[in-house]
Amino acid sequence: MAVEKPEDSAFYKPFAQMPGSITAADQKRLRAEAEAILRQDLLPVLGALHRFFVEDYSPAARETLGATALPDGEDYYAMLIRSYTTLDLSAAEIHQIGLDEAARIRAEMQVIIDDLSFEGSFADFLAFLRTDPQFYAQTSQELLNRAAWIAKQIDEKLPAFFKTLPRIPYGVRAVPDAIAPNYTTGRYWGPVDGVRGGLFMVNTYDLGKRPLYNLPALTLHEGVPGHHLQTALARENQDVPEFRKAMYVVAFGEGWGLYSEKLGQEMGIYQTPYEHFGRLTYEIWRAGRLVVDTGLHAMGWSRAQAVAFFQENSALSQHNIETEVDRYISWPGQALGYKLGEMKILDLRARAEKALGDRFDLRLFHDALLGNGSLPLPVLDQQIDAFIAASLAP
Repeated sequence: MAVEKPEDSAFYKPFAQMPGSITAADQKRLRAEAEAILRQDLLPVLGALHRFFVEDYSPAARETLGATALPDGEDYYAMLIRSYTTLDLSAAEIHQIGLDEAARIRAEMQVIIDDLSFEGSFADFLAFLRTDPQFYAQTSQELLNRAAWIAKQIDEKLPAFFKTLPRIPYGVRAVPDAIAPNYTTGRYWGPVDGVRGGLFMVNTYDLGKRPLYNLPALTLHEGVPGHHLQTALARENQDVPEFRKAMYVVAFGEGWGLYSEKLGQEMGIYQTPYEHFGRLTYEIWRAGRLVVDTGLHAMGWSRAQAVAFFQENSALSQHNIETEVDRYISWPGQALGYKLGEMKILDLRARAEKALGDRFDLRLFHDALLGNGSLPLPVLDQQIDAFIAASLAP
């Protein structure tokens, strides 16, 4: 943020490479105007803001991490839990759910390690995954190409799993360099009407921390059948009011994303034991969030404790672990929605399968699940009960 030269600013980047449809004279004029505005108006203000953060704000910030350390902190964190999960669960209950899920997933991971006849401990296997060059792209374009290839593999499978598919397309793009160092591994950016489709943003910063065995799960989550499919369907749904098309219930949206990762097993997307292991590393990461978020914000955990938990129970790189833990510290409660939402969706599917038996149609179930946009989990529960009743009607 704090740069001295206009040409070093992210705001100058669009002017550095302008399309050929703009004449050379106009390009020169626009660059000169941009440099003047940056030098005279924007950069001095950003520099002052940076100095304020470094010299005044940061030294005065509190040293405690948890939400419960704030005034009325316990009530505040309870409110955040309710807001992000839409469920009536205590921090202690969520913490235990996370521990139980992490133990279950860890056992599944060990089965894969044993099947590979790997000689060494769980920690040794994680070290192997983090350091062996075979698991990493050599160039940013290679990583983007692999993500796009996986995305097209998934596209071909969708009609067997979804009756209703969106018309809005999506693409694969690298996270901008200016934000990549502190940005998450991947993220979905929704479509802009009349401008572009959705975007699956892939972080190509520090390729040695972006394992290819995680890419199928990431693509399923952020692209289709994950966030793009659910977002595009909501945008195109004429039965959903406009104000609700922009709503995003974390437990529903991120629960669907994590469910989509698991659905990739049925779709045949995971092609190697390492990719199956990669999916489990993502699942245990989300289970670990239940442990770490409640640990940090309700149980007095330190940052070091949170980092250590992920070091011992995930294959995330050290860079990703620290980035994620800092995210949970600054955004209490949000990370709880992923695993709890996925567990609810899996429970609803099991309920529908049991109630409907041979009448169960997975494509229709998915339509019922996504057909009303982003919903609080108790409302989603009611929707699936209505779907079951309608399916049983003569």
